[in-house]
Amino acid sequence: MLRIHFTGADLENVRLARRPDLLWEVVCSVCRLQTREEPLAFDAWRRTAGTLLRRGGAAGRSALALRSLVPNAAYFPDFLTPPSQDAADDLQVSVDRVLTTPRRRLRQEMTLLAADGARPWAGAALARGDARALTELGGHLRTYYEQFVAPLWDRVHAATTADLTLRTRALLDGGNHALLNSLRPMAVWESPVLTVDYPVDRDLHLGGRGLLLVPSYFCARRPVALADDGLRPVLVCPVERTFSWSTASPRTLARLLGATRAALLYETAAREATTSELARAVGASLPSASQQLAALRDGGLVVSRRDGKCVRHTATPLGHQLLTGR
Repeated sequence: MLRIHFTGADLENVRLARRPDLLWEVVCSVCRLQTREEPLAFDAWRRTAGTLLRRGGAAGRSALALRSLVPNAAYFPDFLTPPSQDAADDLQVSVDRVLTTPRRRLRQEMTLLAADGARPWAGAALARGDARALTELGGHLRTYYEQFVAPLWDRVHAATTADLTLRTRALLDGGNHALLNSLRPMAVWESPVLTVDYPVDRDLHLGGRGLLLVPSYFCARRPVALADDGLRPVLVCPVERTFSWSTASPRTLARLLGATRAALLYETAAREATTSELARAVGASLPSASQQLAALRDGGLVVSRRDGKCVRHTATPLGHQLLTGR
């Protein structure tokens, strides 16, 4: 278990990341390559990734290099996921932060990784901050993201946006206590401690630094925190992936042009809402609204997630694009 200890100052400084973190998605997806967890969410992606690995080439080399740095174990180096300075950070800015990690920290974290039984790619060279090894690491991070993560980014964005909407609603309704309570069942809030299901037993004392909650599509089963308690506290939380959608074809989009579906799409673009709320908003019966939402979801325009006894719906980036004529 991970026990995160809050002070009053920490409760005033609980923050929500406004978007998924590119490098956390890279690192968590490398973990997903090494397990069979959540087959409904990831098996299709794993099959595509397996094809790339069998072909070798730059994509395969990058995946193998990162897999050796992020083994399916309790520890991986924190320097691979530096804190984002701005919600608009792009991949190159994030990678540059990895490459400017102080040499002392590189040495410490690579030593910990090797001590845990891993055989990391370019281990000795990375540990001493070799410029060539760091340049190659940057190339591996960029190639891996472009080949393995970027093709799913619309899904990543939609799922994390839906999660952010849920957390924001909890925050607005009941403050930070309600926000922390919304993390159940993966974390249990009993003031002043947030207890998280975790592979190792540890305590994290925030000490007034607050906590950043980061939604992640590729994080699975349980949240992830940085190993070094001295770094800015972050808790990366898996988002709901109960429902999935396929890429909409022109034929699929054509059958979405009915008045009720258009109204439902408009409502889900404006706010996250339950099936009952949407049915009332567009003047449809509950069964009809449910059926039309299923068609929108199948077309890739709406994503749905279960929240207790109800289901909430929100428009995907593709749905927003359709409404804005792009």
